[in-house]
This record gives sequence, C-alpha cells and structure tokens, in this order.
Amino acid sequence: MFKLNIDKQLELVLVEPSFASSYYNIVKDEIDYLSKWLVWPKYADSEKFFLSFVNKSLEDYKSGKSLTCAIIYCDKLVGNISFNSISNELKKVEVGYWLSSKCQGKGIVTKSLSKLISYAFNSLNMERVQISVATENVPSRNICKRLGFAFEGAISNSENLNGRIVAHAIYSLSKEQWAETQQTIQAGY
Repeated sequence: MFKLNIDKQLELVLVEPSFASSYYNIVKDEIDYLSKWLVWPKYADSEKFFLSFVNKSLEDYKSGKSLTCAIIYCDKLVGNISFNSISNELKKVEVGYWLSSKCQGKGIVTKSLSKLISYAFNSLNMERVQISVATENVPSRNICKRLGFAFEGAISNSENLNGRIVAHAIYSLSKEQWAETQQTIQAGY
C-alpha cells in the first residue's frame, strides 16, 4: 500500500474502501463549509458515494492516471489530497485537496502538499506541479505562495460552485523552483 509519512502525527495513505465512512462523516458534518469551494459535497449523500469514489481512485492509480490519498492526522482521517491527474507525456501533475475545517491552521495541508511535491519531482520525475484554485479562496492561495508556486494568471468563469461562478487562479511550480525553495528553507531564511 502506498503511504508517505510526514511526521509523527501526519501521513498520507492511498485511499481504501474502509475510508468511505470517515469521508462521509466529515462531509455530512461540514457540507456547508466544503460546498463553498467544492462542487461534489452536495452529491455525497452516502457511504456508497465515497466507496465509488475510492474504487474509481484505485482504478486510476493502477493505470497511472492519478494518486489519491487520505490525510491522516493523529490517527484520524481528516481530508484528502491528490494528484488529480498525472501526465507522463507532459511531465506534469495537477493537485487538489480538501481538509476538515476542524483541522485547519495546523499546517496539515502545507506539509502534505510539500511531501507530495517532493514525491512528484523525486519519484515520478515530473517537471511541473500545477494547482487551480478559486481566486477568492485566500487560504489555498496562501499555501501556494508559501510553497513557492508562481502565479500564472486567472481564468474567468472557470467553475460553477453550486450556483456561484468563480474564476480560477493558476499556480505552478517547476522542479528547479522547488529545489531553490528547499535550499532557502534549509539555509534558514
């Protein structure tokens, strides 16, 4: 099973069918919060929805199209992070993530994304990591900035978020930019 240990409290684990009930419980409790930035929560009305999601994610993982991981914090599933798409031809991955509102402000997504970025560049030999985020989603945009992503621009009318049309900010990070960011961090700046 695919697993990335981040620290004593945090790990990323390839999704598995046993996670369906945990995913459902988070969404059931936080549907209004999650629906602010994600389209799918309103359709996530049962464990069966998440079982289907997990099975599709595992099929896509086996064929090398994506990598979907549960975020496990203090031995509890608290969110999801993924390479929504993996393109070996373009040497690029596109990242997506969500986290329970109860666990925000602890650096969980920043650490998780950092680990996945390293995996993309060092293990998958990718050249580019890309994130598309609603322009109004300031916390996610700040994560991109914190990790050294370059803002490439905004695309208007990119997504209908449950009746609200939003623009997307596109951020990218190259292998070279990531190496420079890591050197700066290690130097203590």
